[in-house]
Amino acid sequence: MRMRNKKNLIPRMEKCAAVQVFDPARMKGRWASLLPGCRQVRAEMGCGKGAFTAGLAQAEPDVLLVALEKVPNAMVTAMERVCAEQIPNVRFIDTDVANLPDIFAPGEVSVVYINFPDPWPRKKEAKHRLTAPSFLAMYWDALPVGGRVEYKTDQPWLFDWSLEQFAALGFELREVTRDLHAHGPVGIMTNYEARFYEQGVPICRCVAVKTRAEHAPLPQPEKRRPAPAEAAP
Repeated sequence: MRMRNKKNLIPRMEKCAAVQVFDPARMKGRWASLLPGCRQVRAEMGCGKGAFTAGLAQAEPDVLLVALEKVPNAMVTAMERVCAEQIPNVRFIDTDVANLPDIFAPGEVSVVYINFPDPWPRKKEAKHRLTAPSFLAMYWDALPVGGRVEYKTDQPWLFDWSLEQFAALGFELREVTRDLHAHGPVGIMTNYEARFYEQGVPICRCVAVKTRAEHAPLPQPEKRRPAPAEAAP
């Protein structure tokens, strides 16, 4: 379902221009320079309205969090939240995750966060899932050895599928759970997650760690079989 355009979207985004990076390719390899004393650079794949973004940045003020979001109508709310709370260690990029290699240098990002991504449930749509092999390879390249992907979803089938993709590429799976908040809230929640928790929806989570320099080969796309030739009359 497409989000409605926010009223006065452009003026609202312009007011938050200080926390938006308009030419992220120029920052490739230099993101840490935006935050004095930066301990780590981390990246969030789709920040939505920014509850997790703001909460994480406030909890770890020596970490620069770069939030990618391709839906400006959502991102403007996150930007306004960060500006209103005067959080200095967040930057936003209006872009698709597919552009990740143009944004970060190899090994520049210590942690990648993927929170409740679009499930793309049809088999033919699997390549669009943010845990598809092509995306995982991008995260792998952006991470150093020891870096990690933290992943959460409310879709058990997608979680199981994603675990297979992580393992196949060479990530080491840790902290795997299919009911993160079974004994009470754990960690910083997104807006969706807080709502799911109130409804009693179990949350799946894992940490996928890059433990070696090279990942496994990406699976080759299936070749379409040619249609059988019609029999001669």
